[in-house]
Amino acid sequence: MTTGSHHDPSGAVLVRSYFDVVGRDDVLSGGVRLIPIVTPYGSFRVWTKRVGNSPTARILLLHGGPGVTHEYFEAFDSYFPAAGIEYYYYDQLGSAFSDQPDIDDLWDLPRFVDEVEQVRQALGLRRENFYLLGHSWGGVLAMEYALRHQEHLKGLIVSNMRSSVPAYNEYARTAIMPTMDPAALAEIQRIESEGTTDDPRYMELLIPHHYEQHVLRMPQAEWPDPVQRAFKRLNPKVYVPMQGPSELGASGKLVDWDRSAELGRIAVPTLVIGARHDTMDPAHMEWMSRQFKRGRYLHCPNGSHLAMYDDQPTYVAGVTGFIADVERGLV
Repeated sequence: MTTGSHHDPSGAVLVRSYFDVVGRDDVLSGGVRLIPIVTPYGSFRVWTKRVGNSPTARILLLHGGPGVTHEYFEAFDSYFPAAGIEYYYYDQLGSAFSDQPDIDDLWDLPRFVDEVEQVRQALGLRRENFYLLGHSWGGVLAMEYALRHQEHLKGLIVSNMRSSVPAYNEYARTAIMPTMDPAALAEIQRIESEGTTDDPRYMELLIPHHYEQHVLRMPQAEWPDPVQRAFKRLNPKVYVPMQGPSELGASGKLVDWDRSAELGRIAVPTLVIGARHDTMDPAHMEWMSRQFKRGRYLHCPNGSHLAMYDDQPTYVAGVTGFIADVERGLV
């Protein structure tokens, strides 16, 4: 493979090779940078890793949880380089590859937004090239970031996340739970009411009756390695305060979060991704796409919450196509 720049006969630079490392300050680490984050409770470091080069299309990936890791995004390695997209893996504070301070007050939505802005500045992302993709909890964080800092964004992707946690909880009660085996649901709810969700029996019930139906639609033993690693590293000290202990709805600090009435304030091109079997109502996701000033909806008919795995062709084609259209000024 040839590296460096390609030139036309007049000598003008036409395109820089995607894998060119000339001028990069992260060559020794393979693209990894530990970025210092200043908080009211001290300074910490978060882990990022850059893949590829693109002067105009750079995606910062916001993982779910809170408290999972970037690892389940690794499926994008199979597609984004071929699309010429530069992308950044990033473990939020408290997640496995970053510092994990044991300070409850750090797990706060406005502070996480401040963290993303500090990461953006450190990575040199700007309006001319900065796309933000948030999945699940990362979608909450992405919408909040856009509401505060959209002047820095070129495009926004909200993947498998509603704009209202109360609406998400209502969908769980009215659409998800009624489809579950009644005996299994009753036992799951009993365990939750007793506060013993760390009992192995809880996951024994949830995996076949919920996860394999609405999180990733394949046998859990066959879940791809990046997903297995990300789930194993989940930090409950971040997840439980924010999301709550239940897997059938939110009950933590995010329980009242709702930005549905404010989506129209976001003017940058925005892609909303929903999936037929998701824990999030796909009809609501489509509605969301119409609230953004320049919104688009991508539906994954075979997908669930991790649609980048169980409806991968649809998901990836939709994301790369959206970015290509923004680059061409079509969104």
